[in-house]
Amino acid sequence: MTAAGAGEAGDVRAALVRLRRTTGLPVAFGGLTDAQPQAAPQLRIAELSGTGTHVLRGLGIRLGNGLGGKALALARPCAVTDYSSSRHISHEYDAAVEAEGLRSVLAVPVVVRRRVRGLLYGALRTAQPLGDRALAAAVAAARDVEQALVVREEARALVAAARDTAPCGPGPAAWERVREAHGALRALAARTPDAALRCELLAVCTTLTTAGDSPAVALTPREVDVLACVALGTTNAAAAERLGLRPETVKAYLRSAMRKLGVHTRWEAVVAARRAGLLP
Repeated sequence: MTAAGAGEAGDVRAALVRLRRTTGLPVAFGGLTDAQPQAAPQLRIAELSGTGTHVLRGLGIRLGNGLGGKALALARPCAVTDYSSSRHISHEYDAAVEAEGLRSVLAVPVVVRRRVRGLLYGALRTAQPLGDRALAAAVAAARDVEQALVVREEARALVAAARDTAPCGPGPAAWERVREAHGALRALAARTPDAALRCELLAVCTTLTTAGDSPAVALTPREVDVLACVALGTTNAAAAERLGLRPETVKAYLRSAMRKLGVHTRWEAVVAARRAGLLP
């Protein structure tokens, strides 16, 4: 599994644990579709939480088949009170569901940019209605996965663009693209809760500068984040929104960076940071 694939699997695992904790449902499982667009999305159940067997692992869910296939086709949550006897779904997966002892099941699609990218399931071993609370928690867990996938996709696109541009001895226009990528990568790194992805993004940012591991001036990561935004012409309010900070906090980081760099204006700070190799 690739690093990106491993990170995405971790996003699904974390969502399943959260789903069980917030709903009290004893079983949760799910998986993601291929990242490439397809006419008919398919996925395999890859992550299990609270299951008693491994019979669901690797199960391929096809469009329209079973509860999950129905949720894939409709791109909306679906639920049944008694899976094996439900007349609202097809029954290609009854053997696996019965082997795990599941009765009431809900399936929530993970939708990114209007395309279904995965499914999260929650289940009971008894036949009883799954209420609005369980459904709302499952939808919230799916939204968390969606947000994580968006961040990863943006990060991969920015990393690819930066790596394609930087080694080629870029001219002024290309340098602006590098600087835009650097600022966007730092903003993504500041927002993502995934420590491994954050380290990867910041490592790419370092390759876009000349400071390496020993910059001439020591600024904190947040001070560099703010200067990277300022370098793109953003206001303090826009930088705050981009970095998930308050405008007053952005001002404080900017003042601190200016003091360390020995300058008096925000643009002088950007120039000094570039000379120090902290910004591309």
